[in-house]
Amino acid sequence: MTGMFEIKEKDLLGRIGKLKTRTATIETPLLFPVINPVNQPIPCKRLKDVFGCQAIITNSYINKKRFGDKIIEIGGLHKFLDYDGAIMTDSGAYQILVYGEVEVSQKEIVSYQENIGSDIATILDIPTGWKVTKEQAEITVAKTIRRAKAFFDVKTRDDILWVGPVQGGRHLDLVASSAKEMGNLPFPIHALGSPTEVMENYRYDVLSDMILTCKKGIPIERPLHLFGAGHPSMFALAVSLGCDLFDSAAYALYAREDRYMTENGTWRLDQMSYFPCSCPQCSSTIPADLQRKPAKEREVFLAEHNLHVCMAELRRIKQAIHDGRLWEHTEMRLHAHPALLSALKHVHNSENYIEKFSPRSKPSGLFYFTSIGLARPEIVHYRNNLNKRYTPPKKARVLLLIPQTRNKPFHKAPEMKKIRRLLRQVGKESAAKVHVCVYAAPFGIIPLELDEVYPLSQHEITLPLDYETIQYVAKQTANYIERSNYQSVVLLNDQKIWGNTIKTAAKQASDAKSIQFASQDTHVESTREMLNHLTDNICKGLTEK
Repeated sequence: MTGMFEIKEKDLLGRIGKLKTRTATIETPLLFPVINPVNQPIPCKRLKDVFGCQAIITNSYINKKRFGDKIIEIGGLHKFLDYDGAIMTDSGAYQILVYGEVEVSQKEIVSYQENIGSDIATILDIPTGWKVTKEQAEITVAKTIRRAKAFFDVKTRDDILWVGPVQGGRHLDLVASSAKEMGNLPFPIHALGSPTEVMENYRYDVLSDMILTCKKGIPIERPLHLFGAGHPSMFALAVSLGCDLFDSAAYALYAREDRYMTENGTWRLDQMSYFPCSCPQCSSTIPADLQRKPAKEREVFLAEHNLHVCMAELRRIKQAIHDGRLWEHTEMRLHAHPALLSALKHVHNSENYIEKFSPRSKPSGLFYFTSIGLARPEIVHYRNNLNKRYTPPKKARVLLLIPQTRNKPFHKAPEMKKIRRLLRQVGKESAAKVHVCVYAAPFGIIPLELDEVYPLSQHEITLPLDYETIQYVAKQTANYIERSNYQSVVLLNDQKIWGNTIKTAAKQASDAKSIQFASQDTHVESTREMLNHLTDNICKGLTEK
């Protein structure tokens, strides 16, 4: 069935899926290289045969102006471009953004896309742009919605996947309302419009908010296309936030300007002494030799290299989804530029939404580097479940808080032998009233009976911890004490890792509930002395009314 989108694997909001078009079934996440039939450095047939491009995109409005019915007379777009994969067409909306208007009606451009045989086609929406007032943005949203509703009375073919674009630009309330209205219409694919100028201004924080706002409004099962995604350094961000499809002309435009793409940035050819890439192009020459070649040869060379980089990054992203490491890959990639990392920091505003659709368990543990990772779904999921669903044992009267150990699961760590010996000293009946919990980064409080639940024992952290992570664990510790019914709290304080932050938070929470609090630092000279102090404090807690 044309238009069916089947999700095979997912991580964060990223998805490996299969989308069936009239011509071919394509795998997401997918990049559509933009094709300019007048000046195309890489032939379309080569795009598929050599680079493995499953789909391409071209501008139906420009093709209509330049070639008219010639494409139809030849036998359609696939024959005209000599390409047997899926072909998507844009409607000319970008030209509206650039020039203010286009010399075509929606009915005309819809009919033209049907006649040339597009597999995926776009209605003639009105892009919002970047430097517009909210009143102007409201007009673009309203006109786009009107055209979207009128479109269904215009189209004549049901075997084309039509795209319903979401507008609103940086005005998130308008993006939200546009997405909701578009989502109520039976488009098989949606697209986020007007991102190009946002990216040109390096406002990736705004872009991330736009994408997430759009995702929340449209049905989750429909693919989302990001127009003009551009550079491979931001592909991981786009996929992580739920973009399944995106197009880019950057591979060719950059080549025309002697610009050399990497997954982390861009270099100018005349500033390079070495090629850091091992693609077929870069393995065959050096920058100095390439600089001496004619401009057209350089353009083709760089276009092919740039596309190799784009396709390789997509494969890395797919492998990261498969491995359950899309967050790690995205966090690593977005350190390439401060503006990109700012976008990842905005994710915490939608952390509960991302958690809702992200897998509960994965084939591998997680790596935690900095407090940016506090927004990742595994941590959010654990916090929400602990707050809403967990209840301490009914007999528990004393909360014994111990610091995380290097060995996991915590209850099997060598240090736990000393804690078990301590509990034997207070007697079996009294020990049953002592509830042992670990305070650990990045999760906060971990009841010992839960420490084998994924990913509480399946993670690695970077030490020393940053300030925000320590504060987060302290806050979770205080919250846990405040909502529980212990009569006493005893803390084994690891000053080396935590200073007195956990101790202060736990004491303040205990004081607020008027329950006994005692602590013992781990750095005392004698382990026996430390355990004796803990035993005494536990016994006091058990006898305290």
